Amino acid sequence: MSKNNKRNKNQRKNEITRGIFTVLEKEPEKSFNYKQIAAKIGVVDANDRNTLIKRLVELKEKKRILEEDRGAYKAIASNKTYHTGTVDITGRGNAYIVVEGLDDDVFVPFNKLKKAFHKDEVEVYIFPRRKGKKLEGEITKVISRNKNAFVGIVDMQKDFAFVRPTDYRMYTDIFIPKNKISTAQDGDKVIAEISEWPDNADSPFGTITQVLGKPGEHNTEIHSILAQYGLPYEFPTEVEMYADTLDTSIKAEEIAKRRDLRDTLTFTIDPKDAKDFDDALSFKKLENGNYEIGIHIADVSHYLETDTILDDEAYNRATSVYLVDRVVPMLPEVLSNNACSLRPNEEKYTFSAIFEIDDKAVIKNEWFGRTVINSDERFAYEEAQHIIETGNGNIPEELSIRDKAYTVSDEVVNATLNMDRLAKIMRDQRMREGAISFDKIEVRFNLNDKMEPEGVYFKESKDANKLIEEFMLLANRKVARFIGKQKPVKTFVYRVHDEPNEDKLMALNGIISRFGHQLNFKDKKSISNSLNQLLEDVKGKKEQNLVDTLAIRSMSKAIYTVDNIGHYGLAFDYYTHFTSPIRRYPDVMVHRLLQHYLDGGDSPKAESYEEKCKHSSDMESLAANAERDSIKYMQIKFMEDHQDQEFVGVISGVTEWGLYVEIIENKCEGMVRIRDIKDDYYTFDEKEYAIVGEKTKKSYQLGDEVVVMVKSTDLIKRHLDFSLLGKND
Repeated sequence: MSKNNKRNKNQRKNEITRGIFTVLEKEPEKSFNYKQIAAKIGVVDANDRNTLIKRLVELKEKKRILEEDRGAYKAIASNKTYHTGTVDITGRGNAYIVVEGLDDDVFVPFNKLKKAFHKDEVEVYIFPRRKGKKLEGEITKVISRNKNAFVGIVDMQKDFAFVRPTDYRMYTDIFIPKNKISTAQDGDKVIAEISEWPDNADSPFGTITQVLGKPGEHNTEIHSILAQYGLPYEFPTEVEMYADTLDTSIKAEEIAKRRDLRDTLTFTIDPKDAKDFDDALSFKKLENGNYEIGIHIADVSHYLETDTILDDEAYNRATSVYLVDRVVPMLPEVLSNNACSLRPNEEKYTFSAIFEIDDKAVIKNEWFGRTVINSDERFAYEEAQHIIETGNGNIPEELSIRDKAYTVSDEVVNATLNMDRLAKIMRDQRMREGAISFDKIEVRFNLNDKMEPEGVYFKESKDANKLIEEFMLLANRKVARFIGKQKPVKTFVYRVHDEPNEDKLMALNGIISRFGHQLNFKDKKSISNSLNQLLEDVKGKKEQNLVDTLAIRSMSKAIYTVDNIGHYGLAFDYYTHFTSPIRRYPDVMVHRLLQHYLDGGDSPKAESYEEKCKHSSDMESLAANAERDSIKYMQIKFMEDHQDQEFVGVISGVTEWGLYVEIIENKCEGMVRIRDIKDDYYTFDEKEYAIVGEKTKKSYQLGDEVVVMVKSTDLIKRHLDFSLLGKND
């Protein structure tokens, strides 16, 4: 199957699904086999035919169509108006139901939610469509709950309590009987689990399962963020105990099974505050003038055996979570910070991708397999950057992680400079092939010992970071290609990234044109090149973070799947995640599958791996949301101490209820509510991304610089409100 066909597979699947319903609903009294349906919707390709057959079975199992006789399908009588979908509740309490096979989402007003919550699976009745109007309907049944536990504040009464959820999409409080209150006190932040919602009750009934603490306290709020997304902040005792019993010693008989690289120059480059080191690089100059460069990854799968409580816990978590003040690891510390951390001067089991590379960064040979290494040095990015910039190994005290000045050996300096040069060649090649360079500014905080923010700084990606990134990309790409090219096709875990949505790109073009920028839509390569030019042009300008954010939002989301469609953003036909099994479960699956195939194993069933891929993608999304919420929380905490200060900001969003403003110097974003702007009556102009004064015609438009002050902060609801002082003229 060609790359373009692969990319369009999901779109084609939706088209076939709609075609099935079109055929069956047009003649609901008749039944049709797959051949008849294929003929009616023009399916002739073998792959499309297989998709059609598979979708018929899936739709039957979901009870969306009937199988009247063996292989003969017909519409369910009510199928024209009743559909199954997922609830997406808006900030105003209404909802949209996302239904597979429908081009448009179904709008459901608040009074027709039928006790459904955000992300629940529901049955929705769709009203006959009026000309020119959006699809509307009402929920008729909640099929399954997305979650039953919610974070909220206790409102204690005499003989019972209510818990008021802090998530704005949860529109009802939860009634807690007296015997289900636990140790909670009035005003506590808690987790409440819903047990039932009687027909005659205004609120669902529940139990307080955990007291998080007093609202506004640091640990309470961080634990609340994790709990909101169903993410744990500690390991179950039995998992910790199991991990502690693992034999993590290095054994001669195990070394004998591996490629021994303990005498090869090897080192790690990581952030200066890193606790675990899951990747290392080795460097050797060969007699033919080429270089042997190894990418060595902690061999987590050696310790993490399948069908154990430790593996179950790792799978359930699927990812480490990086919050503003801590890491919630996927694996217990005995593995993440000890046995699987490639610390210097310690023998470690690794899984490696080793390449012979010539002076022009052309790959001459490749090898994959299990190894044993002994890292010679551990460097921080700042130290490696100093070597790259100066060409010498004299590390000054202010950059040193050893708290003193020291000198790096000539051998390490030579290796670092050569790998930096090769990495730059590989990066330039990626860019020429259409890769997109997203170097979005990352906000970080200087925290004191009470976890209070004393300052804001921005994480920069310099040459040392890009050196590591480029060799990790090389390993990920080559491992994926090594398996993906094999015949017959083998089940594997890919990291894929679909082409961007053209409508979103057109919308992005409309916004950036206000700043004098333009995208080129001539072809795919032109789009990529003009996106890169845009991201380069806005560097250091007031609109940089806004444009970076909007450009990222115009992209499709990268996901894990067994169905390879390539990675658009990186311009790779084959890509996977091989390099971080300490913190990503898909990498563990990749290691296991790769070793299985190196041992000559047969291809396992794709379905079970696809399910694991979906779970991993979902958990990654939750972790990213939690990380964003923790940054937002710390930004609000930081701004609490700057209430009397004027700030210059950029309007980063415009809605009918107000302006979002991002402060230039610290990237904190808050809301100016339209009702608080008193010099005129302002209305929202959707086409111009602006609010306009009725009398004065004064406008505030996306991208305008304005002056604001903090009006109010709410750590509990994570709201930051600004007062607008005017434009920054």
